[in-house]
Amino acid sequence: MAAGGMERPAAAAVPVEAQQSGAGSISVGAQQPGVGSVPAGAQQAGAGPTSALPAGACDCHVHIVGEQGAYPMLPDRPYTAGPATVADLRAHMARLGLARAVIVQPSFYGTDNRLLVDSLAAMNGDGRGIAVLAEDVSDATLTELHDAGVRGVRINLESVGASDPDKVVQAFAAWAGRLRGQGWHIQTYASLDAIAAAAPRLRGLGLPVVLDHFSMIPARVALDDARVREVMALVGSGAAYVKLSGSYRVDQGATARQVTALAQAFLQANPERAVWASDWPHTNRAPGKLPTEVSPYRDIDPRGLRKEIDAWLPEARVREQVLVSNPARLYGF
Repeated sequence: MAAGGMERPAAAAVPVEAQQSGAGSISVGAQQPGVGSVPAGAQQAGAGPTSALPAGACDCHVHIVGEQGAYPMLPDRPYTAGPATVADLRAHMARLGLARAVIVQPSFYGTDNRLLVDSLAAMNGDGRGIAVLAEDVSDATLTELHDAGVRGVRINLESVGASDPDKVVQAFAAWAGRLRGQGWHIQTYASLDAIAAAAPRLRGLGLPVVLDHFSMIPARVALDDARVREVMALVGSGAAYVKLSGSYRVDQGATARQVTALAQAFLQANPERAVWASDWPHTNRAPGKLPTEVSPYRDIDPRGLRKEIDAWLPEARVREQVLVSNPARLYGF
């Protein structure tokens, strides 16, 4: 790809033709009830905020799931999720007082990013996307994805059981040269051990690294653990962002106070390199389910999400930075 081939103004709107074609193709609002659909409690419960979130607040990690007939999942996928539409996402955002969202390509769609692109069009500029891409993706496709609102490539090693440091470094190196200078970043979902071991080699890539879900640090692990120190140093150096998201993925029996301590440790390391996310609609691989059977979503009360925001980001200045300024810089809002 020619240098600067994807450069666009940071606030560029989704093309008009994409805005007009997207909503219908994903059946916005056509939620099908039943097993695996977005839980009724999560749909209806109020967030009960103690105060309004700052204008422009962003949820930096959500997923959209379409109907299988229109958007088929991989036949060898690790699990199956039920529908979660753009209309459902908008309702989630309204409950919490959010203005923007980052839609992340889930593992079960592989490199078929059609639903992601259609969803971004339906968001009318309020969304950005993180795609999953084949290594031989064309320059033209990268430019089309950029114009649609995609700002990063996701490397998901945890969901496919391939989370080791060498694979992390190899995957990052394969993309760094191609994406450097284009306003994109590399996002990874990998184990604590993998990221900690790879951390010294992830500096100097020339583009941001984004670590999913607290970099998968179990909240019960001591903050002076050598692996935790490696990850904190990576974030502290400015080479990586961390998503304060999906606390249920790292609590493992920890107390809310321990999760809060982990969040605030990242903020102390570098408040300019933290973003918040809900991990909506809270996908889950249910025990005993075949990969092709629908696993119900976790029933997460949005009031609990809001309590986490209040606990992790109690200061107005830091809340503005994590919810608004950092996402605007990272995703080009």
